[in-house]
Amino acid sequence: MPARPEYAIDRQPCVPVRFPDGHQEILGLRDVVLRAHEIEDLALPLPPAASGVLRTLTAVAARVTGLDDPEMTAGEWTAHRRALLQNPQGFDSRRVHDYFDSYIWDLFHPERPFLQDPRLAVQCQRRAGTNALVFGRPAGNNLAWLSAHSDMNPVPVPCAQALWHLMAQHFYGAAGTCSKRTVDGHSSIMGKAGPLRSTVSFHPLGRTLYESLLAGVPKFNGDWHDAEDLCPWEEPELPDPLGPLPPVTWPGRLLTGRSRHAILLVPTPDGQAVADAYLTWASQQPKLPATDPFLIHDIAAPKEKTAPRRLIPRRADADRAVWRDLDALLLAGDESAACMRPAAFHTLNDLPPDLRATLRVRVHGFDQDRETSNRTWYTALTPPIWPWAQEHDAAKAQRIAQCRAAAEEIGTLLAAKAAEAWRETITPPTTTTRPSRKTPKRLCSWTLQASAAYWPRAETTFWRLIEEPDVPARRAFANDAAAALREVTRPAIVQFRQAAPAVTRAVAALFREPGRRRRAA
Repeated sequence: MPARPEYAIDRQPCVPVRFPDGHQEILGLRDVVLRAHEIEDLALPLPPAASGVLRTLTAVAARVTGLDDPEMTAGEWTAHRRALLQNPQGFDSRRVHDYFDSYIWDLFHPERPFLQDPRLAVQCQRRAGTNALVFGRPAGNNLAWLSAHSDMNPVPVPCAQALWHLMAQHFYGAAGTCSKRTVDGHSSIMGKAGPLRSTVSFHPLGRTLYESLLAGVPKFNGDWHDAEDLCPWEEPELPDPLGPLPPVTWPGRLLTGRSRHAILLVPTPDGQAVADAYLTWASQQPKLPATDPFLIHDIAAPKEKTAPRRLIPRRADADRAVWRDLDALLLAGDESAACMRPAAFHTLNDLPPDLRATLRVRVHGFDQDRETSNRTWYTALTPPIWPWAQEHDAAKAQRIAQCRAAAEEIGTLLAAKAAEAWRETITPPTTTTRPSRKTPKRLCSWTLQASAAYWPRAETTFWRLIEEPDVPARRAFANDAAAALREVTRPAIVQFRQAAPAVTRAVAALFREPGRRRRAA
């Protein structure tokens, strides 16, 4: 009898990592944790998968270090983490081996495949296929824009890559129609979106992966004393698809246990690749409230005066540079703040000074809509920014916030004035008819081109201005906006008689102070 396919991700090479000297290796999950003090950073080419793997590794780090102990006082927790950070040998190897030996990490285990549900082979009528599993591949009747894959000839996915997309689906998977799943007579073809869908994550990045994981462990906030905290692979039983969702406990379920998708990978006979997959809903229950510790949350006014403020995760936007979120990371915030920095950042001031001075931020974003469409993913890395935090340099933090706000104000004004100038050019106002101030339903070409030309200029100006606190920020960004508008409208000025006066008025409006604009209006 042939041996069943097996792919244990704790031992099989499946996670690319980069070392300080620049070379890369692919390691199993167990070796990633054991050698975390030697590794500089993950090198996963799929940002949504990297985001999921980081959350998984952070949960494992909390388990093997005891930082998941809710009985610790705040002072004890901080002192314990600082002591761990002083250990040059990284995580305790005995505790790491004990932890990984306690659970099943096999992608193709017959009873408890890692982050999968083996019951789907019976509960689902049809398989979804590898193209539905892999982000970027066309599935069903979708056109092949970026890859030449087809459901008529599905290509198996190497196991390591299948793991990446398994992670990405659990965290960023789509809502809407999925494979039909029938459980105890209840059938549905509608799934719900993953907990991180359309969001951008911010992860503290130390000098080594060991420092990054310890810096990223969120602090216990005092809730869930009576509920047992378990990651999905730690659960004694498979979840009940029709039952109530388990509470969002700290840190395991908060980081790894909020998926809305059920998945089952079907291996090739040799177990070296995934030939097919089931992809469907995991629960029909409404999601439970949770504040992910690696997301910036914008604060919305409550619908009712007595209701608490609503926290809305900041959406990923591939057109939005990371520097435009710096102030949200650096400002501590108060009751009047418009946003809240990631909860994992609340304890960074307790880190040793030498680590704080070098701490950067790794950014992983997936630009998606709320339901099914995926635009693109991206990753970015900030310089060491924590010395600029409000707690350490209040003046620099406020200057960064001031410059960012001025850049946003001018960027919004540029978009409006470019559209207004475009309307005046194509439909010049008469002496008796004032130009319409309504925003067009679609952005005109001048708005798109001017914004595209403005923001790279604004980024250069931003970094210069934070070192020049006496230079007026608004006027500096207005200069960038005016240069961008003149650049993109230069061909039209030659072609259309009305363009030059319209652009001149738009440029003048960019330099007009807000109070003067209101009086003029």
